[in-house]
Amino acid sequence: MDYKSKKILIVEDEADIRGVLADSLREQFTVSEGGDGEEGLALALKEHPDLILLDVLMPKMSGTQMLQKLREDTAWGLNVPVIMLTNFSATDEDIIRKVAELKPLYYFVKSEWEIDDLLLKVKEVFDNMTTA
Repeated sequence: MDYKSKKILIVEDEADIRGVLADSLREQFTVSEGGDGEEGLALALKEHPDLILLDVLMPKMSGTQMLQKLREDTAWGLNVPVIMLTNFSATDEDIIRKVAELKPLYYFVKSEWEIDDLLLKVKEVFDNMTTA
């Protein structure tokens, strides 16, 4: 599959992590970046990416707040695939419940995966979209 036509939006407030993700994904995908939830929401609504990689804890607007606004906005926002990223294991019941309600495809704890794992998961998402 030619993934270069697939647009991925990375919304991550930690510039180093966002840079590593973008550099790794840009080799095979079209990538845009947002540094917080407000910027990410504006980019998502403007660009309608095929997939969003979304940090949970960010300034200005959290990832869960951003995703809730996306899910409420349009049919596109309701259905866009989202992979949630966080530095913390989901032990807080409120966060777990909110994430489950917003229906991300996957939830990754950053310390528990390698970039190659995420790249494989992104490809799997796109491969499943074409066979669905």
